[in-house]
Amino acid sequence: MPLPSAPPPPRVLHISQPVDGGVARVVVDLAAAQAAAGTDVHVACPQEGFLPRALSSLGVRVHPWEASRSPGPRLGAETRDLKRVVDTVRPALVHAHSAKAGLAARLALRGSVPTVFQPHAWSFEAVGGPTALLARLWERRAARWATRIVCVSEAERSTGLRAGITGSYSVVPNGVDTVRFAPDDQHPAAVPLVVCVGRLCRQKGQDVLLRAWPAVAARVPEARLVLVGDGPDAGRLRERAGPRVAFAGAAADAAPWYRAADVVVLPSRWEGMALAPLEAMACGRPVVVTDVDGARESLPPGHRPHALVPPEDPRALAEALITLLRDGELRDALGRRGRRHVLDHHDARRAAAAIDEVYDELLGTAPTGYRECTTT
Repeated sequence: MPLPSAPPPPRVLHISQPVDGGVARVVVDLAAAQAAAGTDVHVACPQEGFLPRALSSLGVRVHPWEASRSPGPRLGAETRDLKRVVDTVRPALVHAHSAKAGLAARLALRGSVPTVFQPHAWSFEAVGGPTALLARLWERRAARWATRIVCVSEAERSTGLRAGITGSYSVVPNGVDTVRFAPDDQHPAAVPLVVCVGRLCRQKGQDVLLRAWPAVAARVPEARLVLVGDGPDAGRLRERAGPRVAFAGAAADAAPWYRAADVVVLPSRWEGMALAPLEAMACGRPVVVTDVDGARESLPPGHRPHALVPPEDPRALAEALITLLRDGELRDALGRRGRRHVLDHHDARRAAAAIDEVYDELLGTAPTGYRECTTT
C-alpha cells in the first residue's frame, strides 16, 4: 500500500507598504527564512525600493501592488487592486505589515482569509488630534478582521490594548541577521564618532539629536556625528545641522557604519521595536535609545541606566552620549553584552520560527503549548 503523500507547503502572501526601512528588512528576513523552509512565499508591494529588489534576488515571487505610504484618495483603487492580487495568489494565509498594508488588506479581505496584521508601531502614534482619534477608531473596528495581531514588543501590545483594540494578540520580538551584523576587526573611527541610522523623518527624532549635539560638541570637541539615511526631513535637518555633523545619505548596508561608530543613537518619538539598535548591538556597539515602545525590551537589563533616555529630551540625550564617548571601558563592556543579548533573544531565525508557530496555529497545524494572548 503506498504511503500517503505529504501535504503541499502552505502558500503565504505578505503585503507591505513601506518598501524601505525597518519594516522592509523584517519582511525580507521573514520571507527568506520561510522560503528556505519550504513555504510557498509571495509578497505584494510597490515595485520601487529596497523590498522588491531584495526579494527578487532571493527568488521570492513579488506581485506589483502600487500603493502610497499613507491613506489618500486612491485607497479604494488600491484596495481593489490588492483584492485582485489575493484572488490571483489564493493564499492560505495573508500577513499584512504596517498601517497602510493593514488598512488595505483588512478592507479587501474582511476576514475571508486567515489574516495576520503586524502594525510595526500603531498608526495613531504617528499623528495627533482628530486624525489620531480616527486612527484609533479604525484599528478598533478592523481588529475583527485580523485573525491574529502580531506585536513586536509587549509594550506595543499594551499600547494597542490601552487604545481599546481587542482581539487575539501574539508578541514576536524583532530579530536581525546576526551573521551579517557582527563585529569585525575594523577599529572605530580615529575621532569619537556617533552614528544615527534611520529614515530622516519626525518619527526617528533626528531633530532632537541635532538639538542635543551642541552640548556634546562642547564637552567632547573632537566628536563627530553622522546621520545615515534619507527621507522627507532631509532638507530641514541639513539646515539645522551645525559643524561636525555629516549626512551620509541612504546606505545599502549599514553594518560598516555601526562598526565604525563609538556609539549608535536612535532618538525615536515612537517605535514598535526599532531594528537599528538591535543591528548595532549585534555589531558589538553600545547604543543610546529613547524610552518608547519596544526600547526597554530590546536592551539587556543592565544597559538601561546608560542607554535609555526620555523622548524629546535633548539634555538627557546629550548626557548619555557624553558619558559613553568619555568611557571606553564602559563602551566595550556594553558592546560585548549587547552582542550576546541579541544572539540570545533577537536572532532573525528565532523571530521567523515564532511567526511560523503563529501560522501553524492559525492553519490548524500548531504543536501544543503555543503562547498567545486573547482579549475580548
